[in-house]
Amino acid sequence: MQEVYPGVVADPEIKGGKPVIKGTRVPVALILGKLAGGATYEELIEEFDLTREQILSALRYAATVLDEEQVRAVL
Repeated sequence: MQEVYPGVVADPEIKGGKPVIKGTRVPVALILGKLAGGATYEELIEEFDLTREQILSALRYAATVLDEEQVRAVL
């Protein structure tokens, strides 16, 4: 298991190595998708037994990954 960002880990034995919230099997992508679909922090806390800080870690991790991504225009 490797911590790829504070509070976010990747382990080939958990969800095929996709980033998950540390100490859970909840994928970062699931949290982002739920928030994008209109879920509130409170709903995620209730549904997945997360803390507000864990949700924020997922968002910070995603922002960091996107910030490092290089996008090239295809003509």
